[in-house]
Amino acid sequence: MSSNIDDRDDGRPETPAQRADRNWTDVLQELRVLQTGTQILTGFLLALAFQPAFADLEADWRAFYLALVALSALSAVVALAPVALHRAVFQRGIKPSVVGFGHRCLRAALALVSLLLIGVVVFVFGVVVGVGGAVAGGVVLAAAILVLWVVVPLMLRRRGRRDDA
Repeated sequence: MSSNIDDRDDGRPETPAQRADRNWTDVLQELRVLQTGTQILTGFLLALAFQPAFADLEADWRAFYLALVALSALSAVVALAPVALHRAVFQRGIKPSVVGFGHRCLRAALALVSLLLIGVVVFVFGVVVGVGGAVAGGVVLAAAILVLWVVVPLMLRRRGRRDDA
């Protein structure tokens, strides 16, 4: 098995350069989707600090809020890292490496965003209904993310391998 995602032959009649271009386009499209959601969530978080009720938050919830803001910023940085790398090595003939890096960054960004989403749900539920509701909301969302982002893709991957065999 190859170490780079874009080196795998999927039966399409394309050169390695064409495959790298196609895979880079896929990475960019996924980046756009992820970045849009992350930007909306970051905007929501940043606006909270300027609401009058924010001053009434307990110190623990303020610390949790700041952790969420930091996590949001980190997820944006990781999701944009492939673009920054592409700019730095543009026309250097290493697109397959850029695509592989982009793939790894997107996986990391999805993990960070999943933590961020769970954290935001815990924060909002905690402020609105208390710690019990926060835990329940966080557990339900974590389960949904686990099923939809991990279990289902793994099942489809295994089924695809079985169908190929």
